[in-house]
Amino acid sequence: MFKLRKLVRELEQYKGRHTELVSVYVPSGGNLIDSINQLENEKSTASNIKSKATRKNVLSALEKIIQHLRTFRKTPDNGLVVFAGNISPTEGREDIRLWSFEPPEKMTTKVYWCDQVFVLNPLKDLTKEKEIYGLIVLDANEATVGLLSGKRTIVLKKLEGNVPGKTVKGGMSQMRYDRLREDALNEFLTKIGEVATKSFLEQENLKGILIGGPGPVKEKLAEKDYIHYQLKQKLLGVKDIGYTDEYGLEELVQRSQDLLAAAAISKEHELMQKFFTMLNKEGNVAYGYTEVKKALEMNAVDTLLISEQFDWVHVDFRCPNNHNVEMDLPKTEIKNQTCDVCGNKYSPVEVRELADDLTEQAIEHGAKVELISTDTPEGKQLKQIGGVGAFLRFKID
Repeated sequence: MFKLRKLVRELEQYKGRHTELVSVYVPSGGNLIDSINQLENEKSTASNIKSKATRKNVLSALEKIIQHLRTFRKTPDNGLVVFAGNISPTEGREDIRLWSFEPPEKMTTKVYWCDQVFVLNPLKDLTKEKEIYGLIVLDANEATVGLLSGKRTIVLKKLEGNVPGKTVKGGMSQMRYDRLREDALNEFLTKIGEVATKSFLEQENLKGILIGGPGPVKEKLAEKDYIHYQLKQKLLGVKDIGYTDEYGLEELVQRSQDLLAAAAISKEHELMQKFFTMLNKEGNVAYGYTEVKKALEMNAVDTLLISEQFDWVHVDFRCPNNHNVEMDLPKTEIKNQTCDVCGNKYSPVEVRELADDLTEQAIEHGAKVELISTDTPEGKQLKQIGGVGAFLRFKID
């Protein structure tokens, strides 16, 4: 997922001078031969492009993708995404590059598109939080209990109430009728609470609960003790919506984007506040590439924190006089390195992302890995102190 987010950020930077950036998505279980044949046909179409330079760039990108696809014996389990195109900012200069990536989960999207930008929305969807949220929509006559898992809205249970309307019927006194109606409503809300409690307690990764509906009944469910006390602590908010069926679940999600975004940021905010509190007290934490790498090598890391903008790389350098050196440094410092022997400027021969190394080391030692955005002040502060930190199992010298 870390690699995917970095890839998306990199590809977002590129814009073709013309419609010459090619995006190809092969879904999980898709036939590579069919994709190759489609691209071969697209080469024929591209041959009719009027601009000679654009035609040449599109054909080169298509051919590069076709040759890359031919190196696979079958489609990777989760599908395959390939991007290629001329990314040179200079008119008339060619710099055809190719990126290939197997998504971290099964992908159903099939795409071929040629444009001034790469098609990235399907990949961006994969990078979004996949945490689970409980959903309840209701009024006095109907309720639907469901889940939000990633982008999918799932219906778990539909319930029908037997609550009479507010109008008195059959000559009964208003007081007696109101009491009977209140008893029926209480019974219905109790049933909803039982279903929601059983369903939500089964979800290990439940991060919050949303309640919605068109009338005042939803507030009663939220305020009273119909839902298990542990679940009530996860209530994110109550929203006014117009439906109480599966469409109501979708409407509730749409109207709760502010709450969902705040919940994700709140989780990160809480984690990073704990980190900086422990740092100020000289607790079991480390920060900066050198210190965190040392802690990983000592198997001292419990949780690795990596900023989305952590940009350290391992570089093999060579100067014009063939002097070689290897360095770990921020990517922005690559161009500033000179040879200690002859004083000539170094050129990078090979560059490797150190975030990958740190992540793999952490996983090998059983540590958790948390990707930290720069959407919170604490996330920005982590970036400023090196972009990487860790909660430690024990102190290191």
